[in-house]
Amino acid sequence: MLIDLKGMAAEFPTAWKSTIFGKVASANLKVLRMDECAYDAETHDYAEALIVLDGCMHLSIADRTVTVKAGEVFVVPPGLHHGVAPGSHGTLLIVDPSAAA
Repeated sequence: MLIDLKGMAAEFPTAWKSTIFGKVASANLKVLRMDECAYDAETHDYAEALIVLDGCMHLSIADRTVTVKAGEVFVVPPGLHHGVAPGSHGTLLIVDPSAAA
């Protein structure tokens, strides 16, 4: 199945709202549109991969900001408090465990 992730995200009416478009093994595949606004910090009890497909994401971790560019991935370990700083834009692919796993 061929899926245009950037096209899908561009059509979403709301930025920062991820949509599960598939599953691989025990992982969710989610896509969302970033719109220059910040996203509040959160913590998970699982690891997640944040893959920037286009644009860039300014990931806030503790007292630093890590810029993740198109074609790069940041793997957030379990328990790491992280958020997104203003100025982040583009399309983000998230891989995290399925609740059914």
